[in-house]
Amino acid sequence: MTVTDGPTATMGRRLYCQLGITLAVLAGACGVLAAHWATLDSGTDRLAAADEEWLLLACLAAVATWVCAAVAQQGAVTERLPRGRLVAAQFAASAANHLLPAGAGATAVNLRFLKRCGLSTRRSATALAVKAVVGGVVRLVLGVALLVTSPGTVRLSARVPHVVEVLLPVAAGGFLLLVVASGRLRRAAGRAFADVRDVHRSRARACALWGGSLAFALLHAGVVVAIVHALGLGLPTGHVVMAYLVASGAAALLPTPGGLGSLDAALALALTAAGAPGQTAISAVLGYRLLTGWLPMGPGLLVMGLLARRSAL
Repeated sequence: MTVTDGPTATMGRRLYCQLGITLAVLAGACGVLAAHWATLDSGTDRLAAADEEWLLLACLAAVATWVCAAVAQQGAVTERLPRGRLVAAQFAASAANHLLPAGAGATAVNLRFLKRCGLSTRRSATALAVKAVVGGVVRLVLGVALLVTSPGTVRLSARVPHVVEVLLPVAAGGFLLLVVASGRLRRAAGRAFADVRDVHRSRARACALWGGSLAFALLHAGVVVAIVHALGLGLPTGHVVMAYLVASGAAALLPTPGGLGSLDAALALALTAAGAPGQTAISAVLGYRLLTGWLPMGPGLLVMGLLARRSAL
């Protein structure tokens, strides 16, 4: 046995495990769709009759998400990246993200793009990790801010602060234990923190990283809000935004391509809990999925091929 057999076998098992979970989730989603096909068909008809102006606003918000993703990615590195190709790479990454589980598609595209821009593999991976962590922090802060300013957005809002008080120290303590226990992890964390400090030494870079991540999350929520208004629902905007934040957080726990199945079910459930009728909630989910995933997928894959042909990927 060679030295690389162990890591290779571990990666292979991990890939098979992710693939198995993905197939199981997709099979379950297909079963649910088959059982509720009549509701799905009615939801499609309702979406076709939605307000066109609100749908146009939802389309503009969906397009703007790629620009915001590019701004956040630029903020995660100190080097100046080519703007046009950076936006195109984010468009291609969003399409690739719907083909591979657990965000592997977007990660692979962005990693390749950053390496083509002259960054080392380590610094490229660190930049992607920083962007992902900031995006998660932004979504958490948005959720907490909504709970504080509008306690009625979630029925369990009174319990959330107590849960956060318990979970945050536990999570922080577990992370510190891992850092202390593993020298390799400690060195990697040190390099990552050094890159983070370099980024935040520039106010423009820090604003791009945090502002782009905030705008990205708000625009995705804005797509759902616009579609909900297009369907004539009277749900408060805060309730819809919270429904999206909860659904996207829940979908992250299952490694399906682009959250397929997991995000759809979680978002439909969250909108229903917020007061939307079942058929209308399905229509809103279909509209969100159509604008952010299905329609851009073909052009996104073409852009990815073009970038690869021009050696940008």
